[in-house]
Amino acid sequence: MPNLSEMKIDILAIGELLADVISEQYVSSLADATTFRLYQGGSPANVCANLKWMGDRAVMISCVGNDSIGDFIVESIKKIGLSDTYISRSTTHPTTIVLVGRSQGTPDFIAYRMADTQIGPINHSLIEQSSILHSCAFALSRNPAQQNILDAFDQAASMGKKISIDWNFAPSIWQDDGKLIFTRICRNRPLLKMSMDDVQRFLGKQVSEDEAKNYLSTLSTTVTCLTCGKEGVWFFDENDTSWKHMPAVSVAEVRDTTGAGDAFWSGFLHAYIKDLSTADCIQEGLAIASRKIQKIGPLYA
Repeated sequence: MPNLSEMKIDILAIGELLADVISEQYVSSLADATTFRLYQGGSPANVCANLKWMGDRAVMISCVGNDSIGDFIVESIKKIGLSDTYISRSTTHPTTIVLVGRSQGTPDFIAYRMADTQIGPINHSLIEQSSILHSCAFALSRNPAQQNILDAFDQAASMGKKISIDWNFAPSIWQDDGKLIFTRICRNRPLLKMSMDDVQRFLGKQVSEDEAKNYLSTLSTTVTCLTCGKEGVWFFDENDTSWKHMPAVSVAEVRDTTGAGDAFWSGFLHAYIKDLSTADCIQEGLAIASRKIQKIGPLYA
């Protein structure tokens, strides 16, 4: 493996690396689940692993507990070629665990937040080496990780780097409404992904696609993507602010939607770093998402 202190990095993913404990049965509620299986999880970690699987230079920064679950998920990412150089081990906080109900729609989940919140200051040289810094709302919901990721975003933006954010907002994991944090991120004109579920949870009310698009149009971004599950994706960019739609790829069977949004954004970023058009990036994202939902477990396993 090349020396990470000297290599060019396509995507520097900062955020949660955790254990997804996913039901083996399809359930609408975790109350109905009886048996579970352990997987490596975490949205930024999934994106990073997917990008590595697609051949990109991806590096992960996270924190896990100094425990056996931490050992399991660190070994999981090493098996696919990701480095654990910047995965710190907390001696005071156990590895974060998320219980997930396997679903063909929006999964039910419960997060037990622990070591993922303890991400420290980001190495300045890593930011300099990176083309894009990526994180998500989950990672930004608690300090000290929140402040350290925001500081890294500001540094990256000042260097002309791109910021990528999956605003996968869920009120249950936040101690406030997140609006001030989101506003600060948007000052850096990010590549933004939000699902219809994310928008509704963030706004605290049910909204139509048109209402969601109207809200997202008020934000300062480089690219905005509104993902709508089987209904496809709405998107626009700074060069053409008119909304466009691309349908989802038709599949024979939806087997597992867990990680589908991460797969979509991985495909998008994989194309974006190759300077493809926004429409081509969306198309690549939808293609990768279609592969994920037909497979139980991670794309790369």
